[in-house]
Amino acid sequence: MQRVADVLVDALVAAGIRHVYGVAGDSLNAVTDSIRGRKEIAWVHVRHEEAAAFAAGAEAQLTGGLAACAGSCGPGNLHLINGLYDAHRSRAPVLALAAQIPTAEIGSNYFQETHPEAIFRECSHYRELVATPEQLPRVVETAMETALARRGVSVVILPGDVALLHSVGKPPRAPVTPVPSPVRPSNDDLVRLARMVNEAKRVTILAGSGCAAARESLLRAAKLLQAPIVHTLRGKESLEHDNPYDVGMTGLIGFSSGYHAMMDADLLLMLGTDFPYRQFYPEPAKKVQVDIDSKQIGRRTRVDLGIVGDVASTLEALLPTVQAKTEKLHLSASLDHYRHARESLDDLATGEAGKSPVHPQYVARVFDELAADDAIFTCDVGLPTVWAARYLRMNGRRRLLGSFWHGTMANALPQAIGAKSAKPDRQVVSFSGDGGLSMLFGELLTLNQLHLPVKVVVFNNGALGFVALEQISAGFISADVDLENPDFAAVANTVGLKGFRAEKPEQVRPMVEQLLAEPGPALLDVVVSRQEIVMPPSLERAVVKGFGLWLVKAVLSGRGDEIVDLAKVNLFR
Repeated sequence: MQRVADVLVDALVAAGIRHVYGVAGDSLNAVTDSIRGRKEIAWVHVRHEEAAAFAAGAEAQLTGGLAACAGSCGPGNLHLINGLYDAHRSRAPVLALAAQIPTAEIGSNYFQETHPEAIFRECSHYRELVATPEQLPRVVETAMETALARRGVSVVILPGDVALLHSVGKPPRAPVTPVPSPVRPSNDDLVRLARMVNEAKRVTILAGSGCAAARESLLRAAKLLQAPIVHTLRGKESLEHDNPYDVGMTGLIGFSSGYHAMMDADLLLMLGTDFPYRQFYPEPAKKVQVDIDSKQIGRRTRVDLGIVGDVASTLEALLPTVQAKTEKLHLSASLDHYRHARESLDDLATGEAGKSPVHPQYVARVFDELAADDAIFTCDVGLPTVWAARYLRMNGRRRLLGSFWHGTMANALPQAIGAKSAKPDRQVVSFSGDGGLSMLFGELLTLNQLHLPVKVVVFNNGALGFVALEQISAGFISADVDLENPDFAAVANTVGLKGFRAEKPEQVRPMVEQLLAEPGPALLDVVVSRQEIVMPPSLERAVVKGFGLWLVKAVLSGRGDEIVDLAKVNLFR
């Protein structure tokens, strides 16, 4: 007779789940025992449960299907929480199995006792304790259906003793994967939108990830309206390539061209985006927001018209009622600005022989040129995200994953583990920061143990670089951001990876070629310049004041060398 754990694993297999990422523990023994030896599903043994949740989130984002991770009772499943927050905020359907202490001990302050129902409340759509075998089928069904339908995390809490009991009743049915239905706005909303668009002189489109399925409609709209398209970071994958209306990003890591295209508009069309930074929205331009999720409308900036609908259906219904615009000055000026901004950024991505340390922009550009057309890139939060966003070109086949909404450190390598597990035939490259990599350093051991041929590049600037920038921009002397790093290539060689180290620009390209050609897991440690300052496309008065305060403090504290270093950098690119 089957155990409860066997029925659970059968349900995972029926749902199409092929990997369960986690760290084994005694409260998970029945589950790991049930997985062991099966061909349809594998336990992916990582070194930290946080990495397990990141990996599952990455797999779900790449496949669109349900992915799974697990943590043993108490501390084990607590470690999942950061990765689950990231998956949930990225709208990745993940089923998390949180093991629990023996049922009879719940509520007694038992060894390792926690209450996952409360702990995971803010990073999941559904969480439920399975206290009896009879509960399991319905709880698992509901958890999987909810994760898929609402695009986020569900948590099944299973005590280890219940997992060992004999199953009761019918097994859970496989979840029905929802097919999104078109959501068309009302006729009244479309009439109002058409009127606003027709009356506007200068239209700019801010397009997010919600436009992924509306690319062709979006390009037709841009042509009809002579409108530049500013894409968000999460919209980069689907909107940047082969787009004659693209003018880059705005925001903290964006281009000046994207910022000015929005600020010069008299009508901003926000399509499928929840772009969070209020200071980058134009005033007094009129704003229209189209989103399939009504709660996102108007929560970042005041909108003159909010429309609930999917972007493709909305544009298809709108375009026949819109008058073609003949004035091209706004679009031409925005494209001109983008061309100059792009040239300025490319000028920084140089690798002049004999000079060190290396420009990190150059490293990113070389990977862009040499990586596969369908490569999957992951990037740590902070400066690696900046270099990926600015120098990795998307083409409709490449993917770019990061912690773009939760903004946590240490995401890139674990996400690369999930990406390579899900897509073994694709090249996977992790853009890791030295701070992010060292935070979950143990996952290098995972690459070796699982023989996952992930390629890791470490942007080694000896600091928490983006934190230092934030301190400087607020007028503080950068402090507590220095990192005394090892030779990461030597560490990689010690733990079974192939390690390379580049300290000069002329070493970068040949080493990237060797790295990508390695059949197994490999790491490239690149010593990059610490004085590569990334500034937002608009400097607010507070930021300018902060830099002024920093200059004074740097001199008074004997840190004037920092000023000399930064004087070599154009802060306003």
